[in-house]
Amino acid sequence: MPEIETDICVIGAGSGGLSVAAGAVQMGARVVLIEAGEMGGDCLNYGCVPSKALIAAAEKAQVVRRPRFGIAGTEPRVDFGAAKDHVRDVIAAIAPVDSQERFEGLGCTVIRAHARFTGPDRLEAGGRTVRARRFVVATGSSPLVPPIPGLDRVEALTNETIFDLRERPDHLVIIGGGNIGMEMAQAHRRLGCEVTVIEGATAMGKDDPEAAALVLRALRDEGVTIHENRKAERVSGGDGSVTVHTDAGDVTGSHLLVAVGRAVNVTDLGLDAAGVDHDRRGVKVGEDLRSVSNRRVYAVGDAAGGLQFTHVAGWHGGLVVRNACLGLPIRARTAHIPWCTYTAPELAQVGLTEAQAREAHGDRLKVLRAGFDENDRAVASGQRTGFVKVMAVGGKPVGATIVGAHAGELIAPWAMALANGLKLTAMTGTVLPYPTLSEASKRAAGSYYAPKLFDNPWVKRAVRLVQRIGR
Repeated sequence: MPEIETDICVIGAGSGGLSVAAGAVQMGARVVLIEAGEMGGDCLNYGCVPSKALIAAAEKAQVVRRPRFGIAGTEPRVDFGAAKDHVRDVIAAIAPVDSQERFEGLGCTVIRAHARFTGPDRLEAGGRTVRARRFVVATGSSPLVPPIPGLDRVEALTNETIFDLRERPDHLVIIGGGNIGMEMAQAHRRLGCEVTVIEGATAMGKDDPEAAALVLRALRDEGVTIHENRKAERVSGGDGSVTVHTDAGDVTGSHLLVAVGRAVNVTDLGLDAAGVDHDRRGVKVGEDLRSVSNRRVYAVGDAAGGLQFTHVAGWHGGLVVRNACLGLPIRARTAHIPWCTYTAPELAQVGLTEAQAREAHGDRLKVLRAGFDENDRAVASGQRTGFVKVMAVGGKPVGATIVGAHAGELIAPWAMALANGLKLTAMTGTVLPYPTLSEASKRAAGSYYAPKLFDNPWVKRAVRLVQRIGR
């Protein structure tokens, strides 16, 4: 079997693996990149990119539908297949950045095959043995299919298959009320489908309840049926019909989407042969993202067993390049990691939620708020639904929740503040163009200081003194 010796061997060509491969090879390391599936991984082919493309198409349909600003609304004529063509076109436009050709052009050796460790410093892939000083497990995750009786006997869609549908579902039933389920529910409803979501606990239960309530209300107002605290006990059906039997009644639709979470791809990699400790959550790593049992091996992204976001995988990749190529110390902390659910309104979070901050900081916590209904740009553009909520301790933000239009963009300065230990004065001292939605964040930050200035008797006395003696 032909043998390749290299500095770094990366398993998986998703966000994390590609970040490592591109950074390391351009810094002079010899890199082997192994991918058994599609280059670009889940995000490009089945996740972030296609879902946001479909959401964009659905948003256009909703704009046509709603009468606003003196412009008459009308029911849009939706070509569902053409909307999916838009999704494919977006993937195709981005794909060259993640392509095999690009990475071979950078100097990587790319092997399109399944990889399996055969020892602590070697693996086999595509009929070749690869020996490496460092390995990076960047295998991502796959849709979790729960053990619901009957689910294996119906055609159940996941995020890996739903974007291939060319015919519009008459009634899409979704098991799972998390961010994927809610994004797909609203997008398909706006594209003309009847949609029912079944959630065994609280829909969007990992988010700030106050912010999540605004999102759920918006979806219900658009016609999405959301059943909470209803456990899917059994599934049955045949061609063109599927029924989810719950503990509170049955729900029948034409199509079923399962969106209950992700399963990390760490099976069948031969990790035991490499002496790499792992479980169903991923490779067991330290804060330096290195295996606790085999220091040759790193894990990034979903495979590292933490937050399952594309941007986390990319960030992990950059950290690994620093450590593996330059020997610099790294620490993969998570307190500054933002995320966003791309519904309308969007819901973005960084750091602690209000509940988490109250538990961690008690009476020291100050919760600062500004509503979109008080923001001139939001009022002018008819986007009054939403708010900025900032959790602050000792003049520093420890978390921020934003729900409303463009929340994913508006969370950026708060993510920067948490990443760099900035004080609230960094926001209050920033001059923003008027009118912008970003002023809501500045208003929230300013509310921390307002009582200290305007409700302080000593300040009032000082001002009166200055007025008497000043020139």
